[in-house]
Amino acid sequence: MKALPQPKLRRRSTQKENRQLELCFPSRLRSVHFLSRTEEWATPPGVFEELSREFSFTLDPCSTHENAKCVLHYTKADDGLAQDWANHTVFMNPPYGRAIKHWMRKAYESSQNGALVVCLVPARTDTQWWHQFAVRGDIRFLRGRLRFGQATSSAPFPSAVVVFSRVAPSK
Repeated sequence: MKALPQPKLRRRSTQKENRQLELCFPSRLRSVHFLSRTEEWATPPGVFEELSREFSFTLDPCSTHENAKCVLHYTKADDGLAQDWANHTVFMNPPYGRAIKHWMRKAYESSQNGALVVCLVPARTDTQWWHQFAVRGDIRFLRGRLRFGQATSSAPFPSAVVVFSRVAPSK
């Protein structure tokens, strides 16, 4: 029986090689998670328009006055997490930082109280919030990478739409 080839061991980079990488590539390209300077990513108009035709949204709970997608909307000052979303058809493009887990919990819980919530989120299938909440909804993975707001290039992450359907509150 023929032996399987042994994997080649990678040698450690030298300090000189590391310095060359730092000079050649900006820190955002060396980051594992492509950290951003902002958690707020303005929704691409085409994505919203297509979803709006399907769902007819009535509430945008995490927006600014400048990028709100619905007449009824909440800004950071309004604290959309503290507001009641029941009986609304909600479009949610939450802040993409650590707080996203709170937004996904709110979206799921609001659907259990009569809201229909459509979430535009990074497809982070390796995160706790994804497995706690996103998997409970109808997941639609988006092809390619989205270009958010006024960005000059596409996002460094894939995106998904998660739909939490209305559940009539029990009496």
